[in-house]
Amino acid sequence: MKHYSQKDVDRKALKGARIAVLGYGSQGRAHALNLKDSGFDVIVGVRRGGTGWKQARRDGLKAAEPAEAVRGADVVALLIPDPAQKEFYKGIRKALKPGATLLFAHGFNIHFGQIKPASHLDVVLIAPKGPGDLVRRQYQEGRGVPCLLAVAQDATGKAHARALAYAHGIGGTRGGVIETTFGEETETDLFGEQAVLCGGATELVVKGFETLVEAGYQPEVAYYECLHELKLIVDLLHEGGLAKMHQFISETAKYGDLTRGPRIINERVKNEMRKVLKEVRSGRFARQWIRENAQGRPNYQKLLAADIDHQIERVGAGLRARMPWLQQKTRRAPAAAERTAPRRRVTAKTARRKPLKRARGESTGAVRHAA
Repeated sequence: MKHYSQKDVDRKALKGARIAVLGYGSQGRAHALNLKDSGFDVIVGVRRGGTGWKQARRDGLKAAEPAEAVRGADVVALLIPDPAQKEFYKGIRKALKPGATLLFAHGFNIHFGQIKPASHLDVVLIAPKGPGDLVRRQYQEGRGVPCLLAVAQDATGKAHARALAYAHGIGGTRGGVIETTFGEETETDLFGEQAVLCGGATELVVKGFETLVEAGYQPEVAYYECLHELKLIVDLLHEGGLAKMHQFISETAKYGDLTRGPRIINERVKNEMRKVLKEVRSGRFARQWIRENAQGRPNYQKLLAADIDHQIERVGAGLRARMPWLQQKTRRAPAAAERTAPRRRVTAKTARRKPLKRARGESTGAVRHAA
């Protein structure tokens, strides 16, 4: 494993460079502001007059239409959502100057051949292991979110040095930068989202909640036990791994963990994980997700709406309303979720509705958490 820190950065690699950050969402805003604060010449490429344009201007950044922003830029960071990148790239590729560095924060479109950059470009990956909001907050606190670095194409002989300098500019070298490949980053990221971080974790929470409610326990108590307290465990795992979690939970909890946990997450579950990984590595999931987007996301929207309408969401909304301090940390929901699941007024009656049946099946499961 190659691991880089601040001392490994070539400070001259991007000296005087003009960096175009395309997109001003979660990652785009964090990268652009961190780079600006690190002393780089940054311009944001967004639609004129749009939300991103206005926010970038309010943040004190230069903004231009994407094709204009990349013209003459030494580094072009393509930080818009994966499904939109292929068509978006067609509109800017002719404006990229020879020898420029095309940078991604996720390897999906390069690894699965959706974007095929010209041979005169450097093509690199700097993937922060955390959402944009955290990338920004950690930087402001003098810390940094660890990053993965990969080089897919080195036209100038300087691709690696430029990528590491970029990672340093967003604060990544403070947390450490690990060298990888576009394939490894893409496949592990997709698998982690589907099997553990999003798909696996949320399904475990919901199935635990449903089991308690179906057995006659109060939905509010089930919510606290299966969802609310999860953060306490995750924080312990994040800070000190399994050892710290065991240090701070009760002996009863530890015994239950060690004797019952393997009955829930067992070899059958691991076999399903192997199948999910196989679908990722073969490109099957990518093809399915690309096809879903090409068809207007009908299945995705249906599943997302059902997910957000689950009883655990209605119960949780009511309970979280009693803890106003949580709202200070609330992040804006994805636009898709806002469109498909309008907010509902939570009452004692609606909070106890019977849980909806969640769609399952090989074809739908892979799409459900793909965004």
